[in-house]
Amino acid sequence: MAHLLASLNSKDEVHLLIGYSNVTNLRITSIIQAQAYPILVLPQSTKLSPSIQSLVEEGKLKLVHHPDEEEEAISNTQIHQYLTSLGRHEVDHVVDRVYVTLRQSQLAIKKQIYEQCRKLRTPINTTDSPDLCTFTLLSTHTSGDFQMGVTTNGKGCKLASRLKREIVSHLPANIDKICDKVGQLRSQIQIQDQLSLDEMEMGEHDDDSVTNHKLNNLVYEFDQTQEEMKLRRNRWLSQIVEYYPLSKLADLSIEDLKVAYKEDQSEQSQSPFSVSSSSLTKRKGQIALVGSGPGSVSLLTLGALQAINQADLILADKLVPQQVLDLIPKTHGPKLFIARKFPGNAEKAQEELLSLALEALKQGQSVIRLKQGDPYIFGRGGEEFKFFQQHGFEPTVIPGISSALAAPVLAQIPMTHRDVADQVLICTGTGRKGAVPNLPQFEPSRTTVFLMALHRIVELIPVLVDQRGWVPDLPVAIIERASCPDQRVIRTTLAKVGQAVESLGSRPPGLLVTGYACDVLVKQQQQQGQGQGQGQGQGQGQDWSVVEGFEFALDKSKILLG
Repeated sequence: MAHLLASLNSKDEVHLLIGYSNVTNLRITSIIQAQAYPILVLPQSTKLSPSIQSLVEEGKLKLVHHPDEEEEAISNTQIHQYLTSLGRHEVDHVVDRVYVTLRQSQLAIKKQIYEQCRKLRTPINTTDSPDLCTFTLLSTHTSGDFQMGVTTNGKGCKLASRLKREIVSHLPANIDKICDKVGQLRSQIQIQDQLSLDEMEMGEHDDDSVTNHKLNNLVYEFDQTQEEMKLRRNRWLSQIVEYYPLSKLADLSIEDLKVAYKEDQSEQSQSPFSVSSSSLTKRKGQIALVGSGPGSVSLLTLGALQAINQADLILADKLVPQQVLDLIPKTHGPKLFIARKFPGNAEKAQEELLSLALEALKQGQSVIRLKQGDPYIFGRGGEEFKFFQQHGFEPTVIPGISSALAAPVLAQIPMTHRDVADQVLICTGTGRKGAVPNLPQFEPSRTTVFLMALHRIVELIPVLVDQRGWVPDLPVAIIERASCPDQRVIRTTLAKVGQAVESLGSRPPGLLVTGYACDVLVKQQQQQGQGQGQGQGQGQGQDWSVVEGFEFALDKSKILLG
């Protein structure tokens, strides 16, 4: 059963509790923490715990003793009176929420309470009776303004608590400061750039199931209007929240943005990696361009892992996933700098990276340019090779598994298949300075992979169909965050792919695979009734299907470091 999860503002509400047990004690504490007012209905003879008794004495909890000593004797009339007379004046004295913690032997009375709450449209939670609940409580973790909840929808509170602990153990210890920092930056940008709420929502969405498809909209680097320049900063914030390592978010400041957008590189503040002259060494610096693969540490090469452990400085692209960055030694390990490549700032950010690398090399350090995928597949690896070579440093290049090659495999797409596809083409969807690239003519026997194209897919499809002869019903697949646990594969046709992106949102980084090879394995499985995990597009019938999640048998805990 799928439930709608929500964070409720219960301040000043009246919450009614019927029955008393250890669970009731926990409920009362949670209600008070939510700044609501609990009222407990129970027999006169019930013995309360000392902590609950002290809440009564402090005026934080009100007791209502029903006339009968046995709870089974509560009549329908009494139930109705409690529900409609103990609440706030502004809601005609109807209580805001009801918690029932009666025994299983009291099923009849629990059903009576449930039915009356349903008639009054009063939310009710009945312990150990999921069918008598209109809401359930989550196993929660709170740190400052960060709140997280886990529910099994009544299948077991112990399991929910265990899952919560597992998740919390993987969160940064400073998650509360991260929330504060992002909130402060958001407010600063809104005030300084005088953005409306609609503009602030560009690239954001409160619902984690859908990331607004505008998050990675194309931003041109040249000839921008003042309004476009303003919106860049908000898009910057949205993208760092999406891409940056969580543990580093608390250290961000508005100054990071100012430095990233300075028109004159000479005005930038001193590099965070500069060292005193006393630390200079006679050994010549070494530079390596390293591919980190599509995401999973299982697809990281041993050569890349060795280079990471031997580096003094790692300059990483923002798309290098957290699980790869987590392999960087924490104690006496290399310094890490994440590229500040945000909307409209790619060229300046690239210059900043090259400058930092060159400075470290002149100091005799071992530097890695850590790139997602492979350095030479739309990773500017060739440009960087020539730059360092011209400055007297011969780079070592360590190949990485490109998402263009790995993602189709992980999505069950054989890019070459006898009698279906005899060639593969890898293209970009974004040319230099944001221009539309020279898109290829349609070839039925070819599988074409488009990188950096999803943010402008609606713009590209008409060019392909009207000018390059592509067929609208061509099978295609969007593969996002390939090899990561939150991998998503959307299957549709060329004509519908734009609608799918706009409807389902974006989960970058992603790529588009086109061609009849997309249907070879999955279509056969569907015909044989073997398809797994498929879901229809939201509100679109058979227009597209979605497959969520991916897991490798090998994980980073099995990788030997050092």
